[in-house]
Amino acid sequence: MHLLIVEDDQSLANMLRRKLVGRRHSVDVVHDGVMGLEYAAGGTYDAVILDLMLPGLDGIAVAGRLRADGVNTPLIMLTARDAVQDRVAGFGAGADDYLIKPFAFEELEARLQAVTRRGALAPPSDVLVVGDLVLDRRSREVTRAGLPIALAPRDFALLEYLMRHPGQALSRTVILERVWDYGFESFANVVDATIRRLRKAIDDGHEQPLIHTVRGLGYKIKAYAP
Repeated sequence: MHLLIVEDDQSLANMLRRKLVGRRHSVDVVHDGVMGLEYAAGGTYDAVILDLMLPGLDGIAVAGRLRADGVNTPLIMLTARDAVQDRVAGFGAGADDYLIKPFAFEELEARLQAVTRRGALAPPSDVLVVGDLVLDRRSREVTRAGLPIALAPRDFALLEYLMRHPGQALSRTVILERVWDYGFESFANVVDATIRRLRKAIDDGHEQPLIHTVRGLGYKIKAYAP
């Protein structure tokens, strides 16, 4: 894999680079958010390891700008903070996974493998359709009314899960368990933030919304108003 590490702790960054290179990965390292954004903006990396607290621009700002610019590279955010609101903010900005410092290198490597292989196990020619929305799991392309839609990996995964259950009301807890692999109530805001991004990408500019809120429960995708 071709990886980017954005980490201002140079000893940690160098240790991660050394271990990742030892596992036959190609690794670039920068130590501030401005350079991290510049390097990552090209979308040429298989994944970015992004610290939350950075000089220049913090990790939340970097992730938010990348996603706003349509860069869908998987992002794993690192932080010494263990506050729920920080993790929610990271996921809301478009991070695909989160690691609390200190962490085992083996866990980071496992998470890198997970975020970069999403979609690799999808069966060929697996196309999901809801109304005029089409998702191709093999090519990882999404279109609505024939127009392409760029989605971050986690947004794509959530949309795929919704489209696999058209018309079915899905609770936030179930969505967390199936899309994020955990089901803590405190992370419900992560689902809401991702749904907001999906609605902007999928429904903005279209007369008929497809993503609907199920009051008191969660969300569903449906080709006509409930």
